[in-house]
Amino acid sequence: MIEVEHVSMNFGTFRAVDDISFSIRTGEIVGLLGPNGAGKTTTMRMITGYLEPSKGSIRIDGQAVGVDTKRKIGYMPESAPLYSDMIVADYLEYVAQMDGVDATERVPYLAKVCALGEVMHKNIGDLSRGNRQRVGLAHALMGDPEILILDEPTSGLDPNQVQEVRELIKKIGETRTVIVSTHILSEVESICNRVIIISGGKKIADSPTEELRSHQTEKDEVRLLIGKADTASLKSALEAVAGVASCSATVEGDKIACTLSLTKERDARPDIARIILDKGWDLFEMETRKNSLEDVFRTLTSGGNDK
Repeated sequence: MIEVEHVSMNFGTFRAVDDISFSIRTGEIVGLLGPNGAGKTTTMRMITGYLEPSKGSIRIDGQAVGVDTKRKIGYMPESAPLYSDMIVADYLEYVAQMDGVDATERVPYLAKVCALGEVMHKNIGDLSRGNRQRVGLAHALMGDPEILILDEPTSGLDPNQVQEVRELIKKIGETRTVIVSTHILSEVESICNRVIIISGGKKIADSPTEELRSHQTEKDEVRLLIGKADTASLKSALEAVAGVASCSATVEGDKIACTLSLTKERDARPDIARIILDKGWDLFEMETRKNSLEDVFRTLTSGGNDK
């Protein structure tokens, strides 16, 4: 259990983190989301004990952050500090010795978990960025930590590498508490079951991912593609349906594309389909557009201080 209570962090006169509080249960995969400069990395560094809060307290399993709690945490910063002139196997053995871990057992295990088998004999400086990230993960996992903190783990990776690292994080998260600090929205939607959003150093949202998406909007959108109708009659008929807040329509060839904004008071889709069929129009598509995390992010952080 991680408990952050009324924590603030000042750098001179600048307050990077402003009175934030949250708790993270064992076994959760939590995304710490926010614009660049929102205070995400500063928050992570305080949890690891690298920085001491100006105000407030942080506790790990009921203990104040210190030597004992640091042993429970594996941390991979955005730019993992690796020795580029070392062979991967030698580097991991070195890390094992520094952590007081039996390298003969732990290094082969992490090579398998982090899919490093084919590059163990290579210099770190010759690796792709994706493989360097894997080495950074292996480093963070060397002490078998209960908590894994990852700061921008897929930054700078190509799409294939991003998918590989995300799958690896999800696998690791099956047995550990994982905090992923990122500003990449798809990252959070892909691997996290809970989201904490920070903007301008303040916590502005904390919710399960799906719940956050559904609760931060008053309306849903439905897209229709309809044939054998004229725009004026179509808009008039659909706007008369209870639960339809607005309707916009554009002509696409011999069909009309409509975007409906629906209130959450009732599900108007059955009535919409019924009216279209009763009018003798053809219904080619009806697609409900879910509120995305990007929509929520823009709503919550607009006007926030991203410095």
